[in-house]
Amino acid sequence: MGKLFLIPTPIGNLEDMTFRAVRILKEVDLILAEDTRTSGKLLKHYEIENRVTAHHKFNEHKTASRFAERILGGESIALISDAGTPGISDPGFLLVRSCLDIGVEVECLPGATAFVPALVNSGLPADKFCFEGFLPQKKGRQKRLTELESEERTIIFYESPHRLLKMLEQFAEHFGEERQISVSRELSKMHEENARGTIAEVLKHFTEKGVKGEIVVVLEGLQHALKNKDKKKHEGDEMP
Repeated sequence: MGKLFLIPTPIGNLEDMTFRAVRILKEVDLILAEDTRTSGKLLKHYEIENRVTAHHKFNEHKTASRFAERILGGESIALISDAGTPGISDPGFLLVRSCLDIGVEVECLPGATAFVPALVNSGLPADKFCFEGFLPQKKGRQKRLTELESEERTIIFYESPHRLLKMLEQFAEHFGEERQISVSRELSKMHEENARGTIAEVLKHFTEKGVKGEIVVVLEGLQHALKNKDKKKHEGDEMP
């Protein structure tokens, strides 16, 4: 029996690839890529000459079971996404599920995932958090935001640059303009930026500057927000 390898790939800087990831990509029988053109640049950089075929959200429902059967038959297959760890807001879940259902071994290598550096350098509590990924674009978006108003943990979102300002405006409505937030842009790349402050301050920043690149948003949870509010009130009461 073969094995399915989930291989994290750099979220921006090509140097963030592990030695083991490169070795496995050279050794497997087949590489499944979310976008063969995007992955082709990475594979060429590391001189990985192997068979590559597309496996993405538009075909994974049809191909997952077939690839799982091939692995059961003895092939070793690696899955990579355009950036980061497969299965995190990227294709991967269906293939993993198909493999596990028929007893195929699955191994996920540690590696790049965009929300981890965004969370750690946000300055917001990282001991407890929830990952929301992309919010629904239309149907169910307002309902989900309303549900998250009572979330006590730090909340992590992904968002596209052209929707960020609208997201921040909605956050101000649901969580209040004074809620702390961190927006990370172009992580690990030359123009990396981490904008921190209140929702109102960060909204003003990106309204004036504009938004480009991949976005990770880290929002202060209700528990920490209430503690900060009480702390500020207490400090205000102590002032002469």
